[in-house]
This record gives sequence, structure tokens and C-alpha cells, in this order.
Amino acid sequence: MTEELFREDAYQKSCEAIVTAVTDAGIELDRTVFYPTGGGQPGDIGVLHTSAGEVSIINTIKGEGPGVILHVPADGAPLPGVGDKVSAELDWDRRHKHMRMHTAMHLLCSLVEGDVTGGQIGESKSRLDFNIPENPDKEALAVALMTAVNENRLVTSTWISDAELDAQPDLVRTMSVQPPRGSGRIRIIDIQGVDVQPCGGTHVKATGEIGSLRIGKIENKGKQNRRINILFSE
Repeated sequence: MTEELFREDAYQKSCEAIVTAVTDAGIELDRTVFYPTGGGQPGDIGVLHTSAGEVSIINTIKGEGPGVILHVPADGAPLPGVGDKVSAELDWDRRHKHMRMHTAMHLLCSLVEGDVTGGQIGESKSRLDFNIPENPDKEALAVALMTAVNENRLVTSTWISDAELDAQPDLVRTMSVQPPRGSGRIRIIDIQGVDVQPCGGTHVKATGEIGSLRIGKIENKGKQNRRINILFSE
């Protein structure tokens, strides 16, 4: 299993690690700051600094088996060997944009009454799909979203057991993605006084760090499926 440093500190930009496996699928480390694709958030990219040279990482994904994280190298990159020591360094600007967007999506989720049927995080544009019969008022939603951002509410994380989540099923808003189970604990993201739900992604420490947002298109994707796009304003 790979120690997931990003779960406890999303602001850690690099780490020292040891290569535990190298396959056609990717490079496995004993610990990493790289987030693997999941929950609508893209996998991190960056560089592994090795004795053989720099290995450009173009994606990070989950491997077969619990806790396996694979760092996907660029074609032709010099691959390290099992047991080698490496320094793993994120493309921080890209990751931080994902953190800001992911936190903004939690805020959006708190403002729309309805289950989430899908979502995708991007560097400048993201979307959430809701199971609601009608489009929400775009201007009112935009004002409410920026109000929540500017209140600069703290974002914290805690852990609960599978049984505790089963006793609070309303915490789960997403119909398409369920929180991972089997490890004995589930991570809860709490935006102070606004939103509490299980999530394994990376987030900023306070909503003010998100920055200026605007609501893009609100699209009709089915009888009761509305897609709300959000974008950074800057």
C-alpha cells in the first residue's frame, strides 16, 4: 500500500519516497503526495527526481488492489528501479487550482437542493449534475456562491467508521460516486457551518482561498438532470 500523504496535508508539494514496483501501468512508491484520479478530481502530474534523471509524471491513477497508487511516466522517460530513492514533486499550480475548484463544488452542492448525479473538476472550469426538476436561478445562485466564498469559512477533515456513515446516510449527496469503504474509516470534509460530507479529494484550508467564481451554463441533461458549470473569474 502507498502512504497517502495528501490525505493529511494537501499542501505538501513534495516528498522523499522509495520505489516499490515498476510495471507497464506505472511506478509505485511507498509514499506519495500525488493524488490519483477519483471522485471527479483528475490525477496529479509532476516529476520524480531520480539518480537516473527526471521522470515526467503525466497522470496518477489507482492500481489493482487496495491502496495501490501508480505514477504514470511519459513515454521514453528514464525509469527508476525497485528500491531506488526518489523525490516526488507535484505540479503545484495545477493541484492548487483543483483544490480551489473541489472546495467550490462543495459550496455549490450545499446551495442546490437535490442529489448529485455526476461531476468533474478542471483547472478553470468544473461542473456538477443535480437530480432536480428545474433550473435554479442563475444570478441568485452566483451571489450565494460568492457569499459563501467570501465568508472565508474554515475547511477541516475528520474520520468516521463505516458504521457511523451507515447511521448518517444523508451525509452522502452523490448518487454516482460512493465514498470508498473497506479501510475501516471514511474521511469527512467539513466546511464550517455550510457543508459536511464524505470526500477523499484535496481542498483548501478556507473558502476565501477559492477566489472569484462565476456560474457558467446551466444545462438540461435529462428529465430531472441539470448540469451547473462554474468557472474562475480571473
